Amino acid sequence: MRRMVAPGLATAASLAAVREAIRPGITTLELDAIAETAIIAAGGASNFKLVPGYRHTVCASVNADVVHGIPNDRPLEPGDILSIDSGAILDGWNGDSAFTTVLDNFADPELVALRRQLNDITEGSLWAGIARLASAKHLNEVGAAIEDHIVAQGGGHDYGILEDFVGHGIGRDMHEDPPVFNYRVREKGPEVRPGLVVAIEPMVVRGKIDTIIQDDEWTVTTADGEPAAHWEHSVAVHRDGIWVLTAEDGGAAGLAPFGITPTPIR
Repeated sequence: MRRMVAPGLATAASLAAVREAIRPGITTLELDAIAETAIIAAGGASNFKLVPGYRHTVCASVNADVVHGIPNDRPLEPGDILSIDSGAILDGWNGDSAFTTVLDNFADPELVALRRQLNDITEGSLWAGIARLASAKHLNEVGAAIEDHIVAQGGGHDYGILEDFVGHGIGRDMHEDPPVFNYRVREKGPEVRPGLVVAIEPMVVRGKIDTIIQDDEWTVTTADGEPAAHWEHSVAVHRDGIWVLTAEDGGAAGLAPFGITPTPIR
């Protein structure tokens, strides 16, 4: 499990570099190149490029695109809501993480406020799920915590949680069992034990959860055109606690509101 720290940090470095560069006018292709440079500088390589048929370092999903958006040469515009998903492989081990941000648009503050509310709720639900993992007996408690947070924080708006796409185990392969649901299910799921490493990734929309896959055979878009947000971290459960592998601080800041202190992997 210690060997997963380095690819997690390489993934975090790529997202930090991308976040710093985001502005109106930049393209997602340019952000893709920035992410790859950061991963290589950290001694890793893109694991997204190992997925058959995919040739980019990140997935970049804009506005109604939820996940798996292919980087392109369209300049970002004020008010866009943008999700960047990145992953690194180093010494045969994988990291996977994503964040969403909303670009300022002073000409339309209402649009920005609605999209930031969606984004804040989605990010908060990720940390609620990670916090639950710290004490969970069974993995599917994570999805219940994510759903409860979204419902509680929704302010009367009926946010949708995608059901066709869920989180996953991660290790030697980027996508492994078990599935990690972002919503409450009847089954308990596997026991949470030391050695479990999972990528938790809520995908939340302002409208209905129906999606379509674009002609590029990758990009997942809301059928009603409503915006989406996506957050993800790779998290390890070990004998001394949990550690968020794709956060530079191990998840300390995100878990602090829940009274949880992550423990480094020895």
